[in-house]
Amino acid sequence: MKLLKVGLLGIGTVGGGTFTVLARNANEISRRTGCAINITHVADRNTALATQVTAGKAIVTDDAFAVVNNPDIDVVVELIGGYTLAKELVLKAIANGKHVVTANKALIALHGNEIFAAAQKANVIVAFEAAVAGGIPIIKALREGLGANRIEWVAGIINGTTNYILTEMCEKGLAFADVLGEAQRLGYAEADPTFDVEGIDAAHKLTIMSAIAFGMPMKFEQVYTEGITKLQQTDIKYAEELGYRVKLLGITKRTDSGVELRVHPTLISEKRLVANVNGAMNAVVVKGDAVGPTLYYGAGAGAEPTSSAVVADLMDVARLGDASIAQRVPYLGFQDGQLNDLPILPISEINSAYYLRLRASDKPGVLAGVTKILADRNISIDALLQKEPADNETEADIVILTHITIEKNMDVGIAEIEALPAIVGNLVKIRMEELSK
Repeated sequence: MKLLKVGLLGIGTVGGGTFTVLARNANEISRRTGCAINITHVADRNTALATQVTAGKAIVTDDAFAVVNNPDIDVVVELIGGYTLAKELVLKAIANGKHVVTANKALIALHGNEIFAAAQKANVIVAFEAAVAGGIPIIKALREGLGANRIEWVAGIINGTTNYILTEMCEKGLAFADVLGEAQRLGYAEADPTFDVEGIDAAHKLTIMSAIAFGMPMKFEQVYTEGITKLQQTDIKYAEELGYRVKLLGITKRTDSGVELRVHPTLISEKRLVANVNGAMNAVVVKGDAVGPTLYYGAGAGAEPTSSAVVADLMDVARLGDASIAQRVPYLGFQDGQLNDLPILPISEINSAYYLRLRASDKPGVLAGVTKILADRNISIDALLQKEPADNETEADIVILTHITIEKNMDVGIAEIEALPAIVGNLVKIRMEELSK
C-alpha cells in the first residue's frame, strides 16, 4: 500500500486532533484512499508536548524548516497560524515540491493569490478546507458540489465566539461586556478577542468563500468589517419583539454593479433556520441559480471538528497528488486564467433593509417628521414599534424596520432625522437580510 508521509507544523489543539483522528481512523482512511497516511515528522516549539502527543510515533523537532526541507516528506500540514512565518514556510514547502494542507484562514485570505500562483507553477496541491467553518465542508460544497450553479450569494455565521456571545445576550438578557468575560473564562474567546468580536476572523473566511463562489482573486482588504462590540441589549430585545434575531453575518452577493463583501451584525427573521443557530456553532447559506438556497451547519472550531477537515484534505492529496493539474479541482474551483477581477462595492452602494432605533421627545408630530424624511428618500417602512416613555421620563424609543434601499440614501436620511430638534442622540442602524431568495 502506498504511504503518504506528512510533516506537521504545530501540534496544538488542531494539530493534536489531526494526529488523533489519523491514528483512530487509519483503517477507514486507507480503505477510502488506498493509501496509508502517516505523520512522520512534527515541528513545534513545545517539543515536550509534541513528544507526549505523538508517543514516539513521529520524529519531533522545534525547527519547522527542517520539516519543510526534508526530502522524505510528501505533504506539509501548516497549523501554526499567523501570516508571516507561516507564509514563508508554505512557500518554501511549495518550492520544494511538497503539497500543502492548511487551516490558516488569515494566510489564505491575505496571501492566497501568491500562494496559489506558486503552487500552480510547482504543480502541487494547496488544500484549505479547515480554514473556513471548521468541520463544515463548505469549501468542497462551493467548489465542487455546487459547481453546476452560478452562485448568487453566500451568507454565514462563521465565527463561533461571536455567535456564542450573541446567543447569551439574547437568551439571558446580558450586556456584551458581561458575556465576553464569561466567554473568555470558558475558553470560547481569547484573552485578546479583537479578531473575533471586531469581525476580522469572519472577514478572512468570507474572503475565501467569495473568491470561490464568484471565481475572483482574494480581496480581504476590501471587505467591509463591523463587529459586535457596539451592540446593545436594548436592540437585541426589540429585534426579538419584532420576530428577529441578531447574528454576526459574513455576506457576499453578486450584483450587476459588482460584488458585495461585508461582515456586520444583521437582523434575520426567527423563521429562518440560520437565525436559530445558537452557541458556538456555525452555519452557511449558499444560493445557487439551479439549486436555490442550501444550508450547511456544524461545529466551526474545536480539535476534532477542524481536524476532520484537515484529514479530508490529506485524503484528497493521497488520491490526487500524483495526478496532473488538469485532473485536479482548481484551487478556487475555476481554471487557471479564468478568474474575474470583479469590483467590490463600497458599503454605501449595497442594498439592504434596515432596523433603526431612535430616541425622541414624546411630543405630537415627531413620528410624522421622521416618516416624511424617509419617504422623501424613497425609503418605505415595513414595521414600526413605538414604546411608551418610562415613568417620569419625557423621551421614548421608536423602532422602525424598512424595506430594501441603497445604503447611501439611508445614511442621508439618518443624518436628517438626527438633526430634528426632538431627536435625542444618535440613531442605531442595523442591517437586515431576508436570506430566502
